[in-house]
Amino acid sequence: MDFSESVRVVEAGARDVAGGVNSGFRAGIRPNPLVFAKASGCTLTDVDGNLFIDYFLGMGPMLLGHSPKEVIAAAKSQMDVSLLVAGQTELEYQAANLINQMVPSSELVRFASSGAEAVQVALRIARAATKRWKIVKFEGHYHGWFDNVYWSTAPDPNLAGDESNPIPVAGTQGQEPSENLVVLPWNNIEAIENQLKNGDIAGIIMEPIMFNSCGILPLPGFLEKVRELCTKYGTVLIFDEVITGFRVSPGGAQAVLGVTPDLTILGKALANGFAVAAIVGKKDFMNLVGEGKVMHGGTYNSQSVSMAATVATLQLIKSGAPHRAISITGEALKQGITEEFTRAGVVHEIVGYPTVFNVRFDLKGPVDYRSGIKANRERYGNFALELLKRGIRVLPRGTWFLSTAHEMIDIEKTLSVVKDVLKVGV
Repeated sequence: MDFSESVRVVEAGARDVAGGVNSGFRAGIRPNPLVFAKASGCTLTDVDGNLFIDYFLGMGPMLLGHSPKEVIAAAKSQMDVSLLVAGQTELEYQAANLINQMVPSSELVRFASSGAEAVQVALRIARAATKRWKIVKFEGHYHGWFDNVYWSTAPDPNLAGDESNPIPVAGTQGQEPSENLVVLPWNNIEAIENQLKNGDIAGIIMEPIMFNSCGILPLPGFLEKVRELCTKYGTVLIFDEVITGFRVSPGGAQAVLGVTPDLTILGKALANGFAVAAIVGKKDFMNLVGEGKVMHGGTYNSQSVSMAATVATLQLIKSGAPHRAISITGEALKQGITEEFTRAGVVHEIVGYPTVFNVRFDLKGPVDYRSGIKANRERYGNFALELLKRGIRVLPRGTWFLSTAHEMIDIEKTLSVVKDVLKVGV
């Protein structure tokens, strides 16, 4: 495939846009950042005319694919009614009610425009509720790019020190020190209990399934024990379900894993491509926001068109139809990849669900970030690049997202390309 027009457009755009991209996570993608002309179903078309079966899906939001008619129709219809009213519409109450019906931890909802914003609300609630300041996060977990949480998301182990007591590693230059953040290894109950015993931890925030890096499930009993310890020591348990919410199941990872946090961050699949996120949780905590004791604002919170799209998206998800469909195609893809890798003699592991899973090379059974990065990430990156050259777009970090727009013909074509790439050798 030729990507020269994407190169030209990005280079020309860099005269007006810093670095030629509008998110740091879009820079450095091999062979170069792509410029897309169209997205439809599960297919992307770039400015060079290349077509790709898309497993990025906007980094996860597009559970219903790039052009779900129900969501598009709802958004178009609302555009003739209102865009932004600096007040309420009935749509936001409909959307909140749907969330409360599906997500176990959700008794009250507040909408935001991004997951990173919603995380900040959750941390503020935890501090207000406990009158404590310290927050625990885990190595390799990502909770947005704000100064107080963008620590140890992908740290160099040589800088991070003892794996049982990690040194927080900043994610960027210009980042404020975070004296009230404690970084711990995930899936390690002893480390968590030792920290909570001090009685100064306001909240623990985690991805209930580690999909932002490595693709790691919680060990049996881990989440249950964390829930127990948070209750015992008066610490607020926060699940960041920006990736897993509505994707792993209509009720998110917490519904599948059977552990209910105090607060949950939702985003991505919540509105299938519209800029909507939410902080949801138990009334005792959310009432701190509702009563005005904890400030949460935002000009674009519950913007009318986005809320219309959210309602349409959640109605489809609540029906169960999307997950039933992807259970067939996604499982076929997972099994097919396993068969091709096994046939080619490639040591690998696939972790996750039909709707989202992670593939890694040359490593099985990691339990945390330090063990997870021992996978052959360079080899996987080369594999992803070879797929891209043949019309299959997957995240270089190993995460694959599925949508209802993927049909068996797309799965079969993908597996054929996987087979061809393995024949060449990666």
